[in-house]
Amino acid sequence: MKKMDTIKVGIIQQSIGADVEQNKQKLASCIRDVAAKGAQLVVLQELHNSPYFCQVESTENFSYAEPIPGPSTDFYGRIAAECKIVLVTSLFEARAKGLYHNTAVVFDSDGSIAGKYRKMHIPDDPAYYEKFYFTPGDIGFRPIKTSLGTLGVQVCWDQWYPEGARLMALRGADLLIYPTAIGWESSDTAEEKERQLGAWQTVQRGHAVANGLPVIAVNRCGHEPDPSGMTNGIQFWGHSFIAGPQGEFVAHFGEQEQCEVVEVSLKRSETVRQWWPFLRDRRIEEFGALAKRYLDEE
Repeated sequence: MKKMDTIKVGIIQQSIGADVEQNKQKLASCIRDVAAKGAQLVVLQELHNSPYFCQVESTENFSYAEPIPGPSTDFYGRIAAECKIVLVTSLFEARAKGLYHNTAVVFDSDGSIAGKYRKMHIPDDPAYYEKFYFTPGDIGFRPIKTSLGTLGVQVCWDQWYPEGARLMALRGADLLIYPTAIGWESSDTAEEKERQLGAWQTVQRGHAVANGLPVIAVNRCGHEPDPSGMTNGIQFWGHSFIAGPQGEFVAHFGEQEQCEVVEVSLKRSETVRQWWPFLRDRRIEEFGALAKRYLDEE
């Protein structure tokens, strides 16, 4: 397969309601809209079918999970085939009784499943009780080959870890992609909110720089209440963006719903890696200690 020089990427940043079917139909409408505007690759946000149920620990929320393949993969596969796009989705996977994953599924332009990625890093913070629901992924950091190129897809909390991005790059990813659900708690000060958003953007732009690859981060937006009433819920901050291989912003959204098509250069990665040959100069013989949890006194 001949690699493309540029690719048109559709980013869909949406608020999510309580009705799963309404959410899916809303997403389908936006997918068709960006495809009509020329998008070849469309990226959705994390757990886009449902409210962000991880604000509470409740066994009732396992009802959102479904097998892969299953009803949602049938639904999104049909849309990918209809629009002739590569589509990155994020689903709550029911793998077996008592075994669930936070799983990104990638569809090729014929509607077939090109591959999937199971979220590796699972947070457990106030209002983000994901360890109650998700088993850490066991597929590894393996990019997914599609008709448009090789996609290094990870999910949300994975975006804070440089190791996953590096392994995707070393395995030939053309793009790094992060479906995301991250936001502010109401008690955070304005200064703290600014620090959190800045850190989130900076660390991912760093992945772009360190690996000489574009990064696509697609976050949900809007306020979602805490079903328990213990907090004031989460204000998902949006701010989806695409960064080029030197960390430069190619596109940057605000806090509101937005669906846009952005042209991204893939050829530029080769040029940047020639200028900044980080992969060439890695001292791989000295990196074995990175496989340790912590380096106690040696």
